[in-house]
Amino acid sequence: MTTPLSTPGIYPDLDGKVALVTGGSRGIGAATCMALARCGVKVAVTGRDESGVRALVAALRPVQPDAMEAVADCSQASQLEAMRARVEARLGAPDLVLAFAGGGSERPRPFVQIDEADWCSSIDNNLTSTFLTLKAFLPAMIARRRGSIVTMSSAGGRVAAGAPAGYGAAKAGVIMLTRHLAHEVGEHGIRVNCISPSAVLTARTRQSISAEQEQRMLAAFALRRLGSPEDIAAAALFLVSSASSWITGVTLDVAGGRVMS
Repeated sequence: MTTPLSTPGIYPDLDGKVALVTGGSRGIGAATCMALARCGVKVAVTGRDESGVRALVAALRPVQPDAMEAVADCSQASQLEAMRARVEARLGAPDLVLAFAGGGSERPRPFVQIDEADWCSSIDNNLTSTFLTLKAFLPAMIARRRGSIVTMSSAGGRVAAGAPAGYGAAKAGVIMLTRHLAHEVGEHGIRVNCISPSAVLTARTRQSISAEQEQRMLAAFALRRLGSPEDIAAAALFLVSSASSWITGVTLDVAGGRVMS
């Protein structure tokens, strides 16, 4: 089934701003980087895959010449600090931080079969990476008394079905971290919101599910289609733009009706 693609809008207020996007080299992150660049945003693309980051920045440059590579493992504080210094030296302190790095490779399994290594990997790659990213870039936002942050959760953190337990717990933690931070930094003029997607047809997921499997999945979605990376990018642009200037601490379920709250 062909998934209709959202077309992220153009938000003139974003023109000239600086954004950092973690997990930016592919899938949702890459679509968001491209959408930001088309709004005139100077984008720093962060990811662990140096070749993937380089390829995306090359694709962004015709749209946004100031796009830059910002390779780092977001679960490592020292790498984040070094990357932050590079970004600030070249583009200035980011006005927008989109902490999208995360994911998981483990398969769902009974709780008693989850080993400590898989559990720690889920927490580090999703919750700790978000915490460390925000900790690195928040001080400059507080000093300037402005900024917008978007974190990335998942339907796996909203519904206890289908996702590995560690991944679900980590993504639920991202939601609560977002709320805590929004409550704390609102007085500094900083907004913090979260996006929670369900099944999104990235290049990676297209390789892992067949057309028949996709058809079987559709019954769980009120809109009877799976998501596209552009669907999530469109939501991200709204949340960092002035169109959402009185919204903070919110988790937006971009999930085709699979999650309704």
